[in-house]
Order: sequence, then structure tokens, then C-alpha cells
Amino acid sequence: MESSKADVSIVVVPFPAQGHLNQLLHLSIMLSSHGLTVYYAAPRTHIHQARSRLQGWPASVTSTLHFHELPIPPYTSPAPNPNSSIFFPSHLQPLFEEFKHVRPHLASLLHSLSAASHRVVVISDFLVSFAATEAAALPNGEPYTFRCTPPSSALGWEGEDGPAGNIIKSFGLKTPSKEDCITEEFRAIVGRSKSMPESGLLINTCRLIEGDFLDLFMQQPDLIGKKLFAIGPLNPTVITETTGPRHPCLDWLDRQPPCSVLYISFGSNSSISDEQIEQLAIGLLNSDQRFVWVLREADRGDIIAEGEKDLQNKLPPDFIEKIEGKGTIIGDWAPQLEILAHKATAAFMSHCGWNSCIESISMGKPMLAWPMHSDQPWNAVLLSDYLKVGVIVRDWSRRKEILPAAEIEKAIKEVMVYNKGEEIKQRASELGEAVRQAVADGGTSNTELLAFINHITRS
Repeated sequence: MESSKADVSIVVVPFPAQGHLNQLLHLSIMLSSHGLTVYYAAPRTHIHQARSRLQGWPASVTSTLHFHELPIPPYTSPAPNPNSSIFFPSHLQPLFEEFKHVRPHLASLLHSLSAASHRVVVISDFLVSFAATEAAALPNGEPYTFRCTPPSSALGWEGEDGPAGNIIKSFGLKTPSKEDCITEEFRAIVGRSKSMPESGLLINTCRLIEGDFLDLFMQQPDLIGKKLFAIGPLNPTVITETTGPRHPCLDWLDRQPPCSVLYISFGSNSSISDEQIEQLAIGLLNSDQRFVWVLREADRGDIIAEGEKDLQNKLPPDFIEKIEGKGTIIGDWAPQLEILAHKATAAFMSHCGWNSCIESISMGKPMLAWPMHSDQPWNAVLLSDYLKVGVIVRDWSRRKEILPAAEIEKAIKEVMVYNKGEEIKQRASELGEAVRQAVADGGTSNTELLAFINHITRS
């Protein structure tokens, strides 16, 4: 088997957005740890972005990976618009459009590896359809797609009629509207990813979380007969070492009582308006709860060229003075995994990007759901109404509204103070323990990962 591993080259191709870069870097590390040769292929800026934000692993963990730069033409990197009519990060669209021009450079890498390898396995993000096409054209190529979103979200988008809708309704779930989830321009990118020549799919989920949906997901016409490997969570589930200097917020957390702090972050690509920042701040003050709040501008297409924008001037007067000793504001990138793993952290108010969901689940922390775009409205329903490890702060039907401070305060207290919150915390803790067992030796996700490795290294 070891000789087979040496003869296989794996090329991982992420889509250039943080939640995608991150998940596929975690996967690359896991595959490399099993003695496989792994190339992480992306533009230089996004390799830096993925590596500089890696959390939860020893600093040396990327030393066995091959980082292959894919040249990309220059693109504009506009600032996000927090007052846009929809919350999808359309300011990243210029990057997304130019990304297709890396295709010939990826093809060149694949052809060179094809000549020197028994098999070239390409694991590409679902949104990078051209990578699967290039892999399928090789005489020894084997394409797999990686889904950064939960399979249940794809079923939810099919509508209420039909088998998927019936299953969803049987669990008492209501599918959120698809309206405003993505832009028309991004919808075209998603459309190009249908019916790819993939040998199978890898998904950052586990059967404990979505087992009721996975078989139905694979019954879609373009997936019938393909292999599915549910191998998540991919993020480390036991945080033992940081990859760099310790963030000051962790020292602050060390001084707080156990299970007393609310962590607030709306992800790398989401923005909220100045008026909503003010209402959230007031709601936090009135809730009288300890908190860590990541208040930063959403990522631009090039995070190296652009500095962080200070949003603290959008807070109410004297807010910083009033929260002294009870809350802390982070104006730059936050060590989310370490915050969620900290014993002082009680819950997570989140936009419900799948990366944040799966990290919070794996750390056993309940969520206060505030969905912004894409799969997030469905993820909020999955967490609150199916898994019952969270509450919805702002329902998707009210996405155009400024949520008032009183409602934010109520949602915070529901999880942090009231008896219902204790039940939610208990369920989240139990699910987190079960999910950590799934990725441990002999667990379902670990077994499926090993099955994938055995499959791609077969003779």
C-alpha cells in the first residue's frame, strides 16, 4: 500500500474565498498526514491567505504540503458595501471572474504530474468546475469534487415539492426563501458546476449531523452511481497548539468564568450596516453578558493589498468604556477555533457559514443564527430546528430589516440566561462529543476518510 501512495499525486484546487480555502487546506493536511503527496494549487495571494489564517494545527503541519502558485490576471479589489440591498459579497465578483484564467496553469501542472505518476487525483471545489474537466481529460486522472456547504442545503433549494421537500417537511422544517441568497452573476458560476465528470464527492460533514439527508442527496440525477465520502469535521477538534503568537483575546478569555462568554462574528465575507452595528451594541450592553465581538470589514479580493478598516467608530458613544471588564472588541482576524474551544466561551452568534457551523458543532458550542447569504439561511434552520443546538436571531424573512436591540437582547438571554438555553447548551455539548468521536479512530468520518484513501491508492 505504501508504494501505491507514493505513485499517487493529489492536487487540491480551492475556490478563492476564505471558507473554501480553509476547508480544503484542512483536507490537504489530513491527506498529507497519511503519507500522500498533496499539491495545494491556488493564486499566490490565496495561498498566503489560507496559510496565514490556519488555526488549530502545529506550526510544522504544512511542511509536507506542496504549495503550487497559479498565476491570475490583475483584478479589482473593491471594498464591501455594508448598505447593499443583499448581503452576498458581490464585491468579490471581479476576483471570481478572473479566477477562471488560472485554468491553463492548472492544466500544465496536471499534465506534468500525469507523466510522472501512476494516478493523478484532483480534488476541486464544487465551484471550480474546470478543474474536474481537466482532470477527466488525463489518461490517468481521477476527479473528485469537494462540497464546502452541507448537502441538506442543496436539497432545501429544490423546493417543497418532491422527495426532498417531503423529507424536509417530515422533520417539521420549513425551507427558507432562495431570494437574495446569491447574485445572478454568482448563480452563473454555480450553474457551470452542474453535471461535472467527477468520480465522487467529499463533503465536510458527518452522518451524525446530516445522515437523514445524505442518501437523498445522492439520488439526484447527476450524482447517481458516484461515491460519497462524508469526512467532516475537517478542522482540528482538539486544540493543543497555536501556529503563531497567542492572540490577546485568549488571555482575556482566561480571566473569565467558565461558559460565560458570547462570541460574535459574522464571517470573513459578510458586512452589517452602521445602524445594525449600533443596535447590536445596545443589545449586547442591555443583555449584561460577557462577550468577544469580531468587528471588522469583510475581506476584499486581495487581503494582502488592503488593510483592515476600523469600525469601532460606528459604536455608540462611550461603548468601549461601558464594556470594560465585560467585553472585548477584535478589529482584525480572530482565532475562531481557539475561541470556540476555550472553556470560557458559552455560545456563538454567527452568520452560519458552514465553516463556522461545523467548527462550533465540533467544539460543542450552541449558535445564535444570523444568516447573511448563500446556504446560511438553510444552515440556520438546520441548527435551530433540526439539530436543536441553536436559536435564530434574525429570521431570513426579515433580512431587509434592521433588527432592534430589544430583539437581539432577547435572543442572547434565551441562550445565555434562561432555562431553554441550558437545554440547548447540553444538546450542543453532547453533539460535539459525538462528532469528535466520529473523526477519531474507528469513527464514521474517520472510516470514510480511510475508505477514500484506500480507493485512490488502489492498484
